[in-house]
Amino acid sequence: MILNTGCRTDIPAYYSEWFCNRVHDGYVLTRNPYTPEQVLRYRLDPEVVDILCFCTKNPQPMLKRLSELSRFRQFWFVTLTPYGKEIEPFVPDKSDVLESIKKLSGIVGAKAVGWRYDPVFITEKYSPEYHLRAFSEIAQAISGYVNSCVVSFIDLYEKTKRNFPEARAVPHKEQKRLITEFVKIGRQYGIPIRTCCENAALAECGADVSGCMTKEVLETATDISLSVPKSKKSPRAQCNCLLGADIGMFNTCLHGCVYCYAN
Repeated sequence: MILNTGCRTDIPAYYSEWFCNRVHDGYVLTRNPYTPEQVLRYRLDPEVVDILCFCTKNPQPMLKRLSELSRFRQFWFVTLTPYGKEIEPFVPDKSDVLESIKKLSGIVGAKAVGWRYDPVFITEKYSPEYHLRAFSEIAQAISGYVNSCVVSFIDLYEKTKRNFPEARAVPHKEQKRLITEFVKIGRQYGIPIRTCCENAALAECGADVSGCMTKEVLETATDISLSVPKSKKSPRAQCNCLLGADIGMFNTCLHGCVYCYAN
């Protein structure tokens, strides 16, 4: 089983103590967000859980507890973007997040840590040129500490439009330009570029468009071979990611990002 902890809230940033308590007790309960009366129980045991997958904007609170998770194989995504406090009001200073990534990488290994530059959106301030400069600066600083970078473009859900009216979608022409340049920068610093749930034509720019948490990605990160049932398909038609067993609750992340779909 692949246990995911990042689609509904940021557990490493805000609920690391709770999660480790669940590990000590050997199980976790999670409520179906769309059918609240349905509660699933997952056994937290390395004999059952092949990989723990985390997705966070701030791994720092979990770092001191990683010894409690040492029995489990792990895969981490850490989001590091160039946005200011008007966009991500309660995300720690980006230099602090970068240092946490380096420490995390030193503990679990660079192959088990992915960088997310996500979501990419365009405003008057955050222009394509701004993104190119920022991406290059972060890539240089993070080189050697991550296995790849996943780039995704903003999805303008109704709640996102309401909370973040100044954002605009990135047209395909600008997507191709950005991904082409990101791939060049990534090659310079040894960071392959991946996309997930984006236009497959971005493969022409040199990006791997198969997804961010595919069987191959997880196998490479953990040095194991996963036997995935043929009936096990991604819940999303646009990618081959191994998703589904997700814990946490919507409306519980405290970062306050204006583009968030989960709050």
